[in-house]
Amino acid sequence: MSPTPTTPAHTLRAHYLDLGGALAFAEDWGDVDAQPILAIHTAGQSGVQYRRVAGDLAALGYRVIVPDMPGHGHSEPSPGGPVTDLGDYAEFNLAVLDRLGIQHPIVIGCSIGGKITLDIAIRAGSGIRAAIAMAANADRGFVNVRAMQRELNDISTPARSDRTYWGTRAVVGSAVNEDRRELIARMHCREDPQISSSDLIAWGNHDIFDRLHRITAPTRLVAGTGDLWIDPASVRRAAEQIPGAEFSLLEGIGHYPMEEMTDFAPVVHDWIQAALNRTEAAPA
Repeated sequence: MSPTPTTPAHTLRAHYLDLGGALAFAEDWGDVDAQPILAIHTAGQSGVQYRRVAGDLAALGYRVIVPDMPGHGHSEPSPGGPVTDLGDYAEFNLAVLDRLGIQHPIVIGCSIGGKITLDIAIRAGSGIRAAIAMAANADRGFVNVRAMQRELNDISTPARSDRTYWGTRAVVGSAVNEDRRELIARMHCREDPQISSSDLIAWGNHDIFDRLHRITAPTRLVAGTGDLWIDPASVRRAAEQIPGAEFSLLEGIGHYPMEEMTDFAPVVHDWIQAALNRTEAAPA
């Protein structure tokens, strides 16, 4: 039985880090000596997606690092323009950890953040303690990259905001009440269309399926039954490529578990404890 968070808000610090000539913003929740978690947001969004759960995870005994990736939220754009390679985002997140002196984190990400989580797990090896990739498979997926590239030429019309709003509502799971669904959709309308389209191009070009077997950290892949963008079967197939990986299917949850689930923090705590227990039980 997982503990229930008793502190609704926890110690919060904020950092501006000079990375590659641009300022990167990261929230830093909880005790600096606690087990660190790196939490990675979705395409076009920012760390604000974890606003309701980062404090709860800190209250459960974790230090939660929530960066805004380049061009998102409070972070300055990348000097080279919008990022179209998720590998660059993986390196960015690793650089944030390095600048903050954080070692052996648990990495959690959703959508492109889930793919980035898997990429980090490949790159970092034993440098991370566990990985939780939500709403993400590992191959190129079904994004029409050419269509997204064309859309970069005409992305500032009201129709784009409408698509973000209605598209977000459509992929929130049936278990989520109307007030929460509306809040998620309205918050997502804050995105920069050029950044979000570039993120989706990066998603469509990123294929690490054949490298998943290199992951050594305990890993869990998560899909929701209400996610219209991701086929749970493709997530399960990715999990099968990772030695010892677990797969969780969330009933009635869509593409944004950290925003949709009212019990996200204790559920993640259970996943983490299961991962760490597997590590401790592994033969030397």
